[in-house]
Amino acid sequence: SGRNVNILVLDTGVYSNTGGQRSKATPIGASAKFAVAGNDLPAKDLGMIAMSSESVYVAKVALGANDMQTIKAFTEAESFNGPSLIIAYAHCIAHGYDIGTQGLEHQKMAVETGLWPLYRFDPRLLAEGKVPLQLDSRTTKDVSEFMNSETRFKIVQRADLDRYNRLVKMAEDRIQNRLKLHDHLAKADS
Repeated sequence: SGRNVNILVLDTGVYSNTGGQRSKATPIGASAKFAVAGNDLPAKDLGMIAMSSESVYVAKVALGANDMQTIKAFTEAESFNGPSLIIAYAHCIAHGYDIGTQGLEHQKMAVETGLWPLYRFDPRLLAEGKVPLQLDSRTTKDVSEFMNSETRFKIVQRADLDRYNRLVKMAEDRIQNRLKLHDHLAKADS
């Protein structure tokens, strides 16, 4: 509609209100209701879907990883005259760690492994002839480190190590492909 609305999505990667069912946002390898053996489907990329309209401000944030990037995204979204979407990493009890003491640490690790890349997409830059996608994070750790730190992945590891290893490889490949796409879009000529 092009209306000036601001939307905040708190993404836990599961249907949290139903007790932790698999959702379209569940990461590869995570155990959830209806995916006890580990999700083997890639999560849908809500940010890329919204960016495809080229008229929506989109940001992906994780307060525990980069608070200044989060503030910048909220400020830009508020100033954008049109729809804006901020997708925020939200830790959840279904992840299987103490969210009160370890939540922000897990957000940071999700970003460092590339599982949760930080970016801002500002359509106003298109009108200026600039590249609208700004990447705000880089991968510095292997995704297996993140997966090995959460019960939702460890359940799969304990149940079937071979399947778990295949899912880790699938997750790594998916992350690398998505990061290559983001890099390409952030460097593309307008």
